[in-house]
Amino acid sequence: MKEQVLIYEKSVAGRKGYSLPDTDRSDKEILAAIPEKFRRTEDAALPEIAEPEVMRHFVALSSKNHHIEKGFYPLGSCTMKYNPKLNDAAANSPEFQSRHPLAPCSVSQGNLELMWSLSECLKEISGFRGMSLQPVAGAQGEFCGLLIMRACHLKNGQMRHKIIIPDSAHGTNPASVTSVGYSTVHINSNEDGTISPEAVAEVMADDVAGMMMTNPNTLGLFEPHIAEIARIVHDGGGLMYMDGANLNANMGIFQPGDIGFDIMHFNLHKTFSTPHGGGGPGAGAVGVTAELEKFLPFPVLEQDADNKLFFNYDRPDSIGRLHTYFGNFANMVRAYAYIKTLGGKGLLRVSENAVLNANYLKELVREDYDLPHGQSCMHEFVISGNRQKKLGVKTSDISKRLLDFGVHAPTNYFPLIVPEAMMIEPTETETRETLDAFAEIMKKIAREAETDPENVTSAPHSTPVRRLDEIHAARTLDVNYIE
Repeated sequence: MKEQVLIYEKSVAGRKGYSLPDTDRSDKEILAAIPEKFRRTEDAALPEIAEPEVMRHFVALSSKNHHIEKGFYPLGSCTMKYNPKLNDAAANSPEFQSRHPLAPCSVSQGNLELMWSLSECLKEISGFRGMSLQPVAGAQGEFCGLLIMRACHLKNGQMRHKIIIPDSAHGTNPASVTSVGYSTVHINSNEDGTISPEAVAEVMADDVAGMMMTNPNTLGLFEPHIAEIARIVHDGGGLMYMDGANLNANMGIFQPGDIGFDIMHFNLHKTFSTPHGGGGPGAGAVGVTAELEKFLPFPVLEQDADNKLFFNYDRPDSIGRLHTYFGNFANMVRAYAYIKTLGGKGLLRVSENAVLNANYLKELVREDYDLPHGQSCMHEFVISGNRQKKLGVKTSDISKRLLDFGVHAPTNYFPLIVPEAMMIEPTETETRETLDAFAEIMKKIAREAETDPENVTSAPHSTPVRRLDEIHAARTLDVNYIE
């Protein structure tokens, strides 16, 4: 038992925090049912601890981790917003969870009906004709969209191999381009933080397959020249791809499929109810124009003459499968519940409130931090800690100091085009009081940078784990828990 105490520091011999269900079989009968080669010859080294101590241990651990139910989480790019638990309850329904993905379509019509209806909702939101729910991440959605773009050009006998990507795009875009065998053509934003048609026209050529844009871009700015840029790319034989990761600023306001985009991925796990801060699983649906529909991954959900739903594998121009089965169904349920609960007017209010909150917060902090682009933003904005860095306080120091106030840090050092960047996305779910309190904290830290910089550079002071040696931690990773 000494070995157990060493491994599990709370363990004390003889204590028990569990109970097993009653059985009408004797210990001898149970033992006989286990083949001898699988029987243990000695007790397992498991902790012995009373139930109250077990509960206190795990509750204490959960309180040390920051989460959206604990405090403000202004982490742009991941949309760490609060999401209704109703959607989790729907996804946990036994009727959904018990259905095997390989069950025949004839006995899975309810599940298929949800997928069909969700696709129809996404088509309405985006303005696209074709939809696939198969991708299981935003990045895999990008991969899917680029494979569709490549398949289209090859079908037309064109060997294009370049993709135009602005410096304000999401970081996954260049990686996705490389993963399908394309190369990137980099263009810079103008002084307003947006892309000019002239910059696109300068690099558009016969070997360019298309252009990837994030709209709003990673500066939180809407690209005002979309129509002209799309015309230039289309006239040159290319296709337009929209990274839909920031769709929570657009829903109900405009349809990407109506302003020149040919392909777009959704982050269902982000925009429609389940932020991916837990590491997944995700859901990255892809919408395309009618002309590109035949290239969607198979199988494609269709209706027969009797309005029964089935998966059609007979898709000769399809890019093929991207994932086992048909996608992450539980996140489809969450997204569907989210959309149906809010409705069209509700989704519009989500976008409007996300934009309102971001602009309100931006105005509250603009006097205390550098604001490289001061015009109205969409759902997020980017400030710079350049002013504080001149005082010896870096953006990472500011973010660590935020932890002392029970607030998670915003995204640091991204987008790369803004030095000492802090990307702040308050989301639509935060109250005015929360935004006011966060602004006051940011102002306080800005004053500390001027009057007591050491207090900021040595932060955090009140968290369970203090400031780490980041270089040492990265090189000698140790994930063991020490209380």
